[in-house]
Amino acid sequence: MDRTNSVVWAVLRQELDRAGRPLAVVDVGGGTGGFAVPLARAGHRVTVVDASPDALAALTRLAAEAALTVTAVQGDVEALGDVVPPGSADLVLCHSLLEVVDDPATAAKSLAAALRPGGAASVVVANRAAAVLARAIGGHLAAAHTLLTDPSGSTGPADRLRRRFDAASATALLVESGLVVEQLHGVRVIADLVPGVVHDSDPDALRAFETVAATLPPYRDVATQLHLLARSPAQR
Repeated sequence: MDRTNSVVWAVLRQELDRAGRPLAVVDVGGGTGGFAVPLARAGHRVTVVDASPDALAALTRLAAEAALTVTAVQGDVEALGDVVPPGSADLVLCHSLLEVVDDPATAAKSLAAALRPGGAASVVVANRAAAVLARAIGGHLAAAHTLLTDPSGSTGPADRLRRRFDAASATALLVESGLVVEQLHGVRVIADLVPGVVHDSDPDALRAFETVAATLPPYRDVATQLHLLARSPAQR
């Protein structure tokens, strides 16, 4: 398990324990299975929807080597309903995807539509504040200023991300799709700032710090990413 995703995994474990049964999980943009394979190993029914055939092929090989069943489907989040029946998923993962899609509002609505009543969405997005600070600290003040003032939180056409979020905008996006945001955590509050030797010499201390800081503003709000757990209302 990736130590930098320990906060995300902690939230997911709570959700899985809460259910107490195998879940139907859809990992949108799940690539080569960093989350899908461990979830399948834990006994959940996992479908990965990804636009990249190469990533899906790698996922299929990895799952086969581990003697696991993971369904791999090529598709886009904006058209998720074409490959995932509405109301069929207990848990939907959408990690590091809303920053690059054409229409994040349509994508969020597709995630919500895939969930059964009471189901949950795990959403990870890039945090604008972290990107601004990283560039400013690195001496790239023009890029930092652009990120700070651009409505989408992008530095322009050369930026690999079309947009970045803050806690308010990410929450609003999911609420407008019909979901109820229950939890908001920062992911990698300091993990991307401390020297690499800290990761190797004292990973437990770093993980303990991240666990606490992930929930506390203003530290949460300058994390590299934001993780939201949102739920579909029990009655629609």
